[in-house]
Parts: sequence; C-alpha cells; structure tokens
Amino acid sequence: MVALAAGVLACASSGVKPATTAAPAAPPTSAAAAPTVSAAPSEAVSRAMLRHVIDSMVTQSEFRNSHFGVLIVDPEKGDTLYSLNAGKLFMPASNMKIVTGATSLVQLGPDYTYRTEFATGGVVLRDTLHGQFVISGRGDPSISDHMRGSALQPLYDAADSVKAHGIKAIAGGIYSGPDVFPDSTIGFGWSWDDLAEDYGAGVDALYFNEGFGTAIARGKPGSSPDSIETLPLHNYPILMNYPIVRRLPRSPRDAPDTGDVRLELNQLRTAFFALGKLKTAADTLVYVYPNQRFAFLRALTDAFEARGVAVGAQVWGLGDVARTPYDPKRNTVLFTMHSPPLREILRALEKPSQNQIAEILYKTLGLEKTGVGSADSGRVVIERQLAAWGAQPDGYLIRDGSGLSRYDYLSPETIVRVLDKIRADSAFHVFYDALPIAGVDGSLEHRMRGTAAVGNVHAKTGSIANARSLSGYVTTADNHMLLFSLLANNWTTKQSAVDSVQNRIAVMLAELKLRDAQ
Repeated sequence: MVALAAGVLACASSGVKPATTAAPAAPPTSAAAAPTVSAAPSEAVSRAMLRHVIDSMVTQSEFRNSHFGVLIVDPEKGDTLYSLNAGKLFMPASNMKIVTGATSLVQLGPDYTYRTEFATGGVVLRDTLHGQFVISGRGDPSISDHMRGSALQPLYDAADSVKAHGIKAIAGGIYSGPDVFPDSTIGFGWSWDDLAEDYGAGVDALYFNEGFGTAIARGKPGSSPDSIETLPLHNYPILMNYPIVRRLPRSPRDAPDTGDVRLELNQLRTAFFALGKLKTAADTLVYVYPNQRFAFLRALTDAFEARGVAVGAQVWGLGDVARTPYDPKRNTVLFTMHSPPLREILRALEKPSQNQIAEILYKTLGLEKTGVGSADSGRVVIERQLAAWGAQPDGYLIRDGSGLSRYDYLSPETIVRVLDKIRADSAFHVFYDALPIAGVDGSLEHRMRGTAAVGNVHAKTGSIANARSLSGYVTTADNHMLLFSLLANNWTTKQSAVDSVQNRIAVMLAELKLRDAQ
C-alpha cells in the first residue's frame, strides 16, 4: 500500500484515518436511467479476492512489458483498498479531461457561459449598415450539431437579431474582433497524424461545429460522384492539400489563402473519393476546417443571407480581422449571444470525450483567471488548482487540456485526489452526471453490460496509442462510494485485453462488500 499526501487519502496499513470530506457515501441519482440487465450480479467480492484477482490479472504473461497503475480508495474511511504504482507517472490520454473538467467547474462555476458579441461602429441608413460588422468571440464551443442539434441554428438566431435592429444589409462585410486565443490553434505535442482527424481539429475564439465538417458524395458505386455536399456549412471551399496530403503548418492559420485553392466539383471527385470511384451510393468524408475563424465567419455569412440579410463583398483572407483596430469605445454592441451553461457543456465534454471542448476550456481558464487566453496560462491555472487540492508536485505534467498530447503525465494518486476533492464540491452532481455511465451512455455505453457495474460506474475513459485509462466512481454492493484510477501504458498486446482488465476491476468493485473480512 502507499501513503498519499495529507488529506482524505491514506495508506490502509498505517492505521491513520484522517478527517473525511463532507460528501455523501452514496452517489447522487444520475439523470440517465440504467438499462435492464438480464444477467444477475455475481457473488459478492471480498477485499482479499479483489487483491488476489487484480494481482493475477496485471501479472499475466501478455502484460510482461506493460506498465499498470491502479489505485482504489474508500474516501469516507481514508482507506486504500489496492495500490500499484500509484505514485508513478502515466500518459493519461483522455483522463486528462477529469482534471480539466473539475478545474473548470471549480474555477468558472456550473453556470458559466461563453459570450459572443456582435458590434459595429457604423450607422444604419435605409436598412443598410454602413461600416464594419465585428464579431468578438471568446471560444464558445457549443455552436455545433453535437450541442445544438444544428450548428447553424444559433447563427440563424443571430441573423434574426440583426434584422430586429432594422438591418437588412451589411455593406462593409463581417469581420472578427480581437483574438483572445493568441497562440497556436493546436495543442502542444499533438501527433502530426492526428491533425487531419476530427478529434485533432484546432480551436479558436470563433469556433464552428467543433472544428470539422462532412463531405457527402452521391452517385453510382464504382463511378464518379454525381454530386458532392458539405455539411453543416454548405459549399465550403476545402483545401487541396488538407487533409489529402496531410502536409500541415504548425498552425492552420499559416496555411495558404483559401481563396487560391478552392476545389471545383471534378477536383473533389478525384481528390477525396478514391480517385473518383464511389464505394457506395453515398460516400462520406469527415474533414477538418483548416482555418477555424474563416469557417465560423463563412457559416455566419451563409446564415445571414439565408435569413434575408445581405452581406457586402469582402476579401475572405486568413485573418478576417477588422481592417481598423477594434475600439470598444467607438463600437456599439448590438447584442450578445450566450452559450448554454458549463453544466451542459461539461456533459458534451466528458461523455463522448470531446477534445476540442477540453482545449477551449483549457484556454478559457487562462483567459478568465490570468487575462491571457493561451495554453500556457491555462496550464498555470490548472497547476495552481492541483496544488491547492494537495496533489504532489511530481505527480503531474500538464501540456494540454484533452490528453491528446503525449507529453501529458498524471499519476493515479493525482487523479484520485481530483476525484475526491471535486466530490466535496457543491457542484459535484454536475461533474458526476457528466461522466460516462457503464452500459448506459458516452464512451462506456457498450462496456460492462450485464454486470453490477451497469448504471453504477461513472468513469472517464481514455485512449491514445499504447495508453488506456479508466478512472471514476463506483458504489459497492453494500452502498459505499469508492474512487478508482486504472491506468495502463506501453502495452503491445490487444487493446481489448487491457479493456478487459479495467472492466473486470470496475465490476468487482461494484460487487465488493466492504464489511467482509480483510
């Protein structure tokens, strides 16, 4: 067993039981209902059986070259039930979102909303706005099909608000205001191969549909497409070298001007769909927007025009920043668009493990708490929070908010400490219900079905190459909440074998009876 830093966590063998936090022993009722399971839970597990089975699983020959970290704690009793490499550092993959989400909830509050301001320094004459129309964003991640049903709907609402101000035409065009996220749009240490994937899209202060779109080619299988449609942004000019060749600059903002590389239909046929040959009647390709600000402004322009607000001609360059310096004293805010509250955004982050929301929260922490919306500032805020929670300073290395970076490191001790500290927070139910639920939803929807873990285990998954993680909360068979962190790195066996170990441990915890003999 391992002695942890001062607080609720302690070594079971020490005999010391520090003061516990004011959190309930049983988890709050989840908003999601557990499905009916046909298989009855197996016989209750004892502590001795738990230790024996975990030892047996992680020492199997197929894991000879693997690195496992396990920590299981009863927070009410300050009791460590099992510990293996609990103080060692592991690449956590998306378990980093536990840290980002918990810190965001504490620092920003569950009712925090993002705001996007629509302003102008011009005048309205005969239904026409003369002067620049400037949009100032702060990273609202909710303008997406995922969160709104239609990514275009909030932009249609913005167009309706413009019309309500007596504006039916914008002569000067639409531009972005000051950039509150001044550094790279992609995370430190992200793999080159991930940058053309939807989960590897960059982030920006003006953000549309989580950074990616879908191209659908329709026609006869084996032939060239008859039509190609891009969604949710219609007729988006896709870059020839992105993501086909996957040659990317450090930041997509440094890519060539989109106006020079717009693809015609016949080029799309060749470049995107197997040299012009459809595999099915409707082939689909997900592609990343190479310039997030451009995608937002293009979508906003389309939404305005669809609602009958004409937008004047403008040069759609990479920056799309207002041609004259933005001066709040000379610009009038016509209206402000607000996102759903953080309590809803957190569910959209944790359950499907959405990287871009995590990265935006990471920079938002820096923006709101230091005045600088950079990744470095976000890291400072998270490190301060971990220190305030009593995490050991050698128990973490933070390099992004999502865990996509291979420079992130967390120890099981650090993760369990975060789980314990947020458990004592007044908004714990928000965090708890945002986590995937075994056999019910999110990234755990298809795992541990037919077991005592279904509807019980609330935990965050994580997966990048040779790293797999599962950490969260489980209620035992005799109604005690336990905290657990299961991390695995450097394995070369099948990923399903690692999943099987982590699943089995979580199920055993759900079947455990703490009152049984040691």
